[in-house]
Amino acid sequence: MRPGVSRAVESRAVTTFFESSRRHPSALVIEGEAGIGKTTVWLTALDEARGHGFHVLSARAGQAEAGLTYAVLADLLEGVGADVRATLPPLQRIAIDRVLLQGDGTGPATDERVVASAFLGVIDRLADTAPVIVAIDDVQWLDSSSQAVVAFAARRLKGCVGVLVTERSEATTTPTGADWLKLNRLDGVDHVTVGALSLGGLRRVISSRLGRSFSRPTIVRISELSGGNPFYALELARAIDGQSSLADASLPGSLADLVRSRLDQFGEDAQTVLLAAASLGATTVELLARVIEQPPARVVELLEAPETDAIVQISGNRVRFTHPLLARGVYSLVGPARRRQMHRTLADVVEQPELRARHLALASSSADPATLLALDTGADSARARGAPAAAAELLDLAINLGGDTPERRIRCAEHHFRAGASGRAEELLKPTIDQLPPGPLRAAALNLLAAVRIYDDSLADAIDLLDHAVSDGEGDHLLMVRSLLLSSFAYLYSGKLDDSVRQAESALERALDLAQPEQTSQALAMVVLAKCMRGDGVDEQALQRALELEDRDADIPLQFRASAVRAITLAWTGDLEAARLEALDVHQLCLDRGAESDVMVMSSHMAMAEVWRGDFRAAMSVADEAVERAEHIDTQHMRGVSMAIRAMVSAHLGNAEDARAEATAALAIARDCDTPQLAVSALTILGFLEISLGNYADALATLQPLIDAFGETPGSEIRILEHVPDAVEAMINLGQVDEAVPLIERLEADGHRLDRPWLLATGCRGRAMWCAAGGDLDGATRVVTAALAEHDRLPMPFERARTLVLLGQLQRRQRVKQAAADTFGEALREFERMGASLWAERTRVELERTNVGSPRSAVLTPTEQRIAELATSGMTNREVAATLFVSLKTVEANLTQIYRKLGIRSRAQLAMKLRSGRS
Repeated sequence: MRPGVSRAVESRAVTTFFESSRRHPSALVIEGEAGIGKTTVWLTALDEARGHGFHVLSARAGQAEAGLTYAVLADLLEGVGADVRATLPPLQRIAIDRVLLQGDGTGPATDERVVASAFLGVIDRLADTAPVIVAIDDVQWLDSSSQAVVAFAARRLKGCVGVLVTERSEATTTPTGADWLKLNRLDGVDHVTVGALSLGGLRRVISSRLGRSFSRPTIVRISELSGGNPFYALELARAIDGQSSLADASLPGSLADLVRSRLDQFGEDAQTVLLAAASLGATTVELLARVIEQPPARVVELLEAPETDAIVQISGNRVRFTHPLLARGVYSLVGPARRRQMHRTLADVVEQPELRARHLALASSSADPATLLALDTGADSARARGAPAAAAELLDLAINLGGDTPERRIRCAEHHFRAGASGRAEELLKPTIDQLPPGPLRAAALNLLAAVRIYDDSLADAIDLLDHAVSDGEGDHLLMVRSLLLSSFAYLYSGKLDDSVRQAESALERALDLAQPEQTSQALAMVVLAKCMRGDGVDEQALQRALELEDRDADIPLQFRASAVRAITLAWTGDLEAARLEALDVHQLCLDRGAESDVMVMSSHMAMAEVWRGDFRAAMSVADEAVERAEHIDTQHMRGVSMAIRAMVSAHLGNAEDARAEATAALAIARDCDTPQLAVSALTILGFLEISLGNYADALATLQPLIDAFGETPGSEIRILEHVPDAVEAMINLGQVDEAVPLIERLEADGHRLDRPWLLATGCRGRAMWCAAGGDLDGATRVVTAALAEHDRLPMPFERARTLVLLGQLQRRQRVKQAAADTFGEALREFERMGASLWAERTRVELERTNVGSPRSAVLTPTEQRIAELATSGMTNREVAATLFVSLKTVEANLTQIYRKLGIRSRAQLAMKLRSGRS
């Protein structure tokens, strides 16, 4: 620890924190009352971290800076070299420049999400070369913009990174432990409470800091009065320094009185400089000189005595109080009138619009036009720097001072919403809407409240609000385009595709009248997406025009982005490799912007495309990332989406229990949030799982709601009709042959109309089942052969293997056993290659039923061989499952099959078989 201090408990906690940070993301919160020594522990830890080769990003928050924009984040980034920042994507470099008040102010808009992604990128790049410590002292004064960024980054940290913070707690309360600070690891945040120093510890602190010793009775009395608080003890010691004994000293009765007694010794000019420094936070000699209208040398002269008395420190041209309590004392001990006078002076001196606005607000007790204009200007400046939370705070100040207008409330609500405070946005918007007459201003408020409702998973409410917004906004074409696009989006996810297309086309018509390229691109993209979902195919000409007009730097929802629509429609129409490359590009674009909800939506489409391509491991990687991200997004719908993604992959891998649990949870969320598209996805997954298990009655019962709505369901692409082939298979296997016909005909008709190989292949497979059920095996074989021809145009190996299983069954019924065995063998190899354990087992059973005149084979399949090797290497079944990315039950089922094939009963016998090569 620092000289004169010994804190064994805190030292051990810091050592443990460093060890943990070298392995994985970790955090340590150092808690304690004001003056107890938290900062000393923190500074000592930073020295130790630097000595151990850590990259250290550090900052000290202060009460005067708590309302500033990115004050602490700028300090954290100050030591990051330009070479590191240069490796960031261009948009993130612009965001960092704005935080650091660099750059020329041009470029696309950024917000806290972009800044947060950039900060995370900086940490990741530093962590590539050495472990990183992000350290913040006094986080209770952390400005809102910096807190949002640090919280975002902390939840997404990977690798060797530690977060070290101190937080003040009152002696009579339980520390909050920086409850906003969370990591991905549930046990990643540790706490240590700094307690009172012992008598010996206080003696050493006083001796080292003041250079003199006191008698034991005096030290005992100081300890009793200070409660072991080292800051308070030092102030008491200073108060009696030079006097013969404690009895001779007239000691102040409180810490505030102690601080006052120290400050009273300075002249009025020095106190004015100290008050200016306390009002500004970390400041410079030059700025203080402008405040008092004196040369910088005079400021240094006035601060000489306070620096000698350890009130302030001057480092270069920077001036900072040695302890936050001293700054707080300086500020609080003067009267309100003098504080307001100082803030008026500072408002004339500072240049940054946000700072000037705050000082004007603190100098005022009621609204005046100049102050309100400054607050509005400051809010605009904060928003331009990518700090909507700071912008919202400034407008809240304006409203509370008496500048409460509908326009200001709407702007304030928008900033709060963009900063993630949807509840506060709604508080501002609801009474505003009630008070406003119909017209564009109310339409803007309705439009924003609808966005809040969509974010909070209330699509029905959003649609109703947007209908009113469209009615009120007539005449303001730009506002109308935004309302209509948002309405189209809400209708789309409510499953009302005709309404979605209608609203998107209305938006396009108005966007064309405006002749604004970006609005036109968004409207075209939405029209293409809505029409494709409805079954109209892909309007390639419109999509190409949307791509030409797209502004990739624009901060817009994913569904209005032309490049995202291209990735989605490529997947839906079966061009899966092109879809994968496009999706990766859009996914990275969303990551660069920190647009978590958009990342989730893109992950959903990426995972589906990977499943369709038969790359289940890649799909599971995307799914796991989606589930992890969903934990950081405060909406039930996004959690449901992530569960559905992983359930889909688990179902294809054959992890039945996991798939059922997560799909069921996603379905419950869909019903609770009234999001039909998520419900359709969850039911489709559950139906497919029952088909995979051969539970046709359960599959049909699960899919019945979708079958009941089939005649009224528009849309023809894979995403819309994915459940139909499974419903057909269930119906035919249950003898409901006639009921399957409309479903088969829909697949066939839409397949021919749109020339979609997936629709044609699955339609032919269903038709072949129908023919076989009626006894027409030759017709069934001809149709299934046609299905395989369509599969040749479609890179979906899982679907092709399913069709091969049907062909093998037909060949066996026609007594062509060798051909059937070959067909089943080909399907089995595909299922095993993909890791589709349930379908591999089903196919294996079909192969064993196909007696081609040879004794039952004792040859292990590749999957069985691998499981056997791992099982005999000393691994447990659970470890084998983790290694192969399969469920525990899959491993157990395969081992049972292996034992049966080889005629053995133990792992010891299995090991002998493997060694002898007889497997």
